[in-house]
Amino acid sequence: MIVRRANVADVSDVARVVAAVAPEGFLGAQPPVDIDERAERLQALLEQGEPAAMWVLEDEGEVVGYLAVQEGVPGVLSLGMAILAASRGQGGGRALLEAALEHAREAGAHKISLEAWTDNARAIALYAGAGFEVEGLRRDHYRRRDGRLRSTLLMGRRVPAREHRG
Repeated sequence: MIVRRANVADVSDVARVVAAVAPEGFLGAQPPVDIDERAERLQALLEQGEPAAMWVLEDEGEVVGYLAVQEGVPGVLSLGMAILAASRGQGGGRALLEAALEHAREAGAHKISLEAWTDNARAIALYAGAGFEVEGLRRDHYRRRDGRLRSTLLMGRRVPAREHRG
């Protein structure tokens, strides 16, 4: 598996990943995902330019995951990611997070933040293993299409400043 910076040609493949993962119930996106609309949103994110950025996870030339960041608060990058079920547990999530952390350092961000559903133990463990800490809880914050209310953990990680070499 390789991680590389995404480009506009990748947005449809990434949208298909979101559509495939959404039925699991662990993304903000809910099925059915409109692939064309999602691809347009992803393209708009890429067109924002720095510090917004996106990476894809490829396995034998096929996009099997992605991670995107964008700045919502000055110096803080918000993160979203998804990986196809069959491609999890092989280090791709960690590699995507490492790419995002390096980007955050280079962009001068001081923090990366994210939200994870409280019942998404696998993602929470991945983020915790990468140094993210739970900072809060949004209890019954999101209403899903079926009427259920969902809670998320707010997680964040400080980004170490770039080392200056003399």
